[in-house]
Amino acid sequence: MKYYNVDNFNEMLEKSIRENWDMPALTNYLTGETFTYGKMAQAIAEVHQLFKELEIEEGDKIALVGKNTPEWAIVFLATVTYGATIVPILQNFPIDDIHHIVNHSESKLLFVSDNLKEQVMEDHMRKLKCIYCYTEKYLIHQSTKKVIPAKIQELRDKTSVAYPNGIQKEDIHYAKRKGDDIFALNYTSGTTGFSKGVLQTYENIRGNIGFVIEKNLAYKGNKILTFLPLAHTYGCTLDFLSQITNGSHITFLNKIPAPQILVKAFEEVKPNVVFTVPLIVEKIYRSVAEPIITKHAAFMSEEELKASIYPKVRNMMIQIFGGNFKQVIIGGAPLNAEIEESLTKLEFPFAVGYGMTECSPLISFVNLEEFMPKSVGKPLRNMEVRIDSEDEENIAGEILVKGQNITPGYYKNPTETAKTFDEDGWFHTGDIGTLSKDGYLFIKGRCKTMILGPSGQNIYPEALEAKLTNMPFVSECLIVEKEGKLIALVYPDMRAMDEINIQKEDLQGIMDENKKKFNQAVANYEQISEIILYPNEFEKTPKKNIKRYLYESHK
Repeated sequence: MKYYNVDNFNEMLEKSIRENWDMPALTNYLTGETFTYGKMAQAIAEVHQLFKELEIEEGDKIALVGKNTPEWAIVFLATVTYGATIVPILQNFPIDDIHHIVNHSESKLLFVSDNLKEQVMEDHMRKLKCIYCYTEKYLIHQSTKKVIPAKIQELRDKTSVAYPNGIQKEDIHYAKRKGDDIFALNYTSGTTGFSKGVLQTYENIRGNIGFVIEKNLAYKGNKILTFLPLAHTYGCTLDFLSQITNGSHITFLNKIPAPQILVKAFEEVKPNVVFTVPLIVEKIYRSVAEPIITKHAAFMSEEELKASIYPKVRNMMIQIFGGNFKQVIIGGAPLNAEIEESLTKLEFPFAVGYGMTECSPLISFVNLEEFMPKSVGKPLRNMEVRIDSEDEENIAGEILVKGQNITPGYYKNPTETAKTFDEDGWFHTGDIGTLSKDGYLFIKGRCKTMILGPSGQNIYPEALEAKLTNMPFVSECLIVEKEGKLIALVYPDMRAMDEINIQKEDLQGIMDENKKKFNQAVANYEQISEIILYPNEFEKTPKKNIKRYLYESHK
């Protein structure tokens, strides 16, 4: 295992700002407003002035919740370059959870966007010095008697006094932080219960950015369209931190990433690399590629499809993602096996990675040249992986990891930290998998979701759900155990039903046929006994994983 030895994050950002001073850094897709690297440095200095007025010290926690915008990014960067610890909070968390996280993290200051300013309640967060609306630039609340500047112009005036000649390249000197200092405190939104505060060090960030640089996924002039939640480590590290330290130009979508919105944005931005989650790719494939392939497959052989149809569909898919990218990188959740196979047939340029918040986030990755079907790639060179089984290649077991990217633990939660790390220092991921002799990692499912079959067989519901989701009129599904039998909870594909005028009363018969075909395709112990229709989409985490724990009552 070899660690990445790039500079500390604050040093990398200093260098990037100086070298890219007049280049675009951050753009709001909705308004078109753009911050150059120099203008971004000026905005960071203004936030630093606010911190000084509030007597914020190095190591203090600063909470940040709201829309992904250039201003969000500036608050984030200002916090870590000041030497404080950022606490990014997902804006779709319930408001009570936001209050709890602010209190649990002992944050001194809370930044919010305008859509949340009326919801947060200062009386529920009494340790705060103030709440500041970063989109509209004014103070909402202060708990000290000291007069705090409430308008951004006052901060700019004070910053001008500190820098009478304006911010210059030579003025960019940020806090010196050690590798084991805490960079961020990330509260997870896992599918199995309430979030935990994951400690993220500067060394963790350095390991991930080092990998991104090695794979040439961030570089000067690189264009990025970011639509993933930046309060989550996947989007934050790959779409934002790795890019801003390497001279990229980041455009913030700042809208719900519906397929039609994304397609238009991809066309306009033309990103050089796309970081996304499986759900986005699956929706685009099913709406664009699958109908064309299905239509021609009725009268053409696989060889004919490969010769004339696949190249056309591949080009359509490439144009949908902007037509200017090297590869689409898919992570954050498992990619449907049949969609992966279809993309491979099309020779669509995609790559797959595996990680988690506790690894900031990367554990393994496979690029185009090393692609192995159904694998999530090989462990990064700064990470060790082993399988907790007697035969790593053939017998699935829990995936254990060590390395530069691993969190030191959970904030104020020594019990959970002790449960997650064993005495030899291995981090227990909670995922089940195998590891091939040539180093490829294969994910089978989650420890907590694995179902024990009637004769002791291991049943991985995620793999079965992937099969069922590919059947007619199944939009989403969950497979759970009930009284020793497997049942499937299915949210039907209403749009597909409407397109060919399928009535709701006919749907159960279609599902019965799906059940029959499904059971013919799986082992006896994996067969489902019933399909239960659900009227609404299942509730999901920001990574688009279904929150299984909400549906445990069906067991």
